[in-house]
Amino acid sequence: MPLLEISNLSIHFGGLSALCDFNFTLDQGELVGLIGPNGAGKTTVFNIVTGVYRPTTGDVRLDGKSIAGLKPFKINRLGIARTFQNIRLFGGLSVLDNVIIGFNRSVAHGFVGTLLRTPHQQREERQHEDQAVELLRTFDLLDRLNDPARTLAYGPQRRLEIARALATGPRILLLDEPAAGMNPQEKKELMDLIALIRQKFGVGLWLIEHDMKLVMSICGRLTVLDHGQTIAVGPPRQVQRDPKVIEAYLGKPQETPLT
Repeated sequence: MPLLEISNLSIHFGGLSALCDFNFTLDQGELVGLIGPNGAGKTTVFNIVTGVYRPTTGDVRLDGKSIAGLKPFKINRLGIARTFQNIRLFGGLSVLDNVIIGFNRSVAHGFVGTLLRTPHQQREERQHEDQAVELLRTFDLLDRLNDPARTLAYGPQRRLEIARALATGPRILLLDEPAAGMNPQEKKELMDLIALIRQKFGVGLWLIEHDMKLVMSICGRLTVLDHGQTIAVGPPRQVQRDPKVIEAYLGKPQETPLT
């Protein structure tokens, strides 16, 4: 049984069909890409999987259990985390506090424990701080842990957002255009970081990205969307030579594969 399984997923906004009969599977530890031109429906898929949208038809199953239509916080507690196209950090909070917030889904001491500062609450708080520090070390942000998140450059902010998502303890991590706005060196560092995440945390990774070089280099399998329809599925080398994919990106059939 796949860790994540999507079956015949569709969503309509009024008379507009934004996604039609989308099917997909993701196994533990797998790294898969979701690509397509602007407006193809990629982020819509992520929004359905994470509970932002409720599908019109179809189902999303995690470990064989339907999660379609659940609230985002419930889906996160079940083990799916994400990042966004536009970075969503708490800019006024420190780098460390941004990561500690991610551990809140595993808090066990409750409101009374927090209010009374019970020994259990204090132990749990110290444990989460230690775990956050370790994540920041992994993401090469330890020297900035006390700085406000908004003072970080763009690349480090991206890394911090991913670290915070991992703090929720996911089994699946959805990355929505993590390389957007990065320079070539930052993209190289991001590729190395994604490989490290896969190795160290063992999560399933699902990636939306417009940088074809990055996608072709790290993903084992690709799904291509165009106008809400799946037009290709397969290994990167096969997909980049598919005439439908080339036409979707370039507007007409070409003999030269995408690079």
